[in-house]
Amino acid sequence: MKRRKSKIIRQTNETNVKVEINLDKADKPKISTAIPFLNHMLELFASHAGVSLKIEASGDTCIDDHHLMEDVGIVLGKAIKESLGDKKGIARYGHVLLPMDEALSYIALDLSGRFFLSYEVKIKFQKTGFNYDLIEEFFYALASNALMTLHIKMIRGRNNHHIAESIFKAFGRAFRQAIALSKNKTIPSTKGIL
Repeated sequence: MKRRKSKIIRQTNETNVKVEINLDKADKPKISTAIPFLNHMLELFASHAGVSLKIEASGDTCIDDHHLMEDVGIVLGKAIKESLGDKKGIARYGHVLLPMDEALSYIALDLSGRFFLSYEVKIKFQKTGFNYDLIEEFFYALASNALMTLHIKMIRGRNNHHIAESIFKAFGRAFRQAIALSKNKTIPSTKGIL
């Protein structure tokens, strides 16, 4: 079986991003971006997905975090797509309902080769600290470049940090289900291609 791993580098005038992912290893994540909160969320994703993930990213965060959040999503999405190869033998679908204290999030995804994002999350605006609106930008960039269908729904929550944690942990758990290999090494589609 071909090794399910990928290394993607993207350099622009705004950001410099390198992502390495291995779907069949579960090393401790090594995440270093200029956004500490993003580092924390990606460590949660990788740990709950059971994958090896290394990310080095820097950019024009002196302006704001938007470009770097989006570009990390783009590169991680491309790395996921490449590491999946022809998708023979994967489960394809994953879904998780995950609590994080008072927060509860539901994630459903399909590694279908078709992009769609539904993002139903209400996060309170805060004047200082991390801009939680950028989570949607991150997942839009990731899902569109991975060519996955992704539904993210916040069921309830009060604390922004807990809501974000429940989303990233649930995404990791659902992703782990979807990339799981079965004994049947066919492509999980009646079309014969994903």
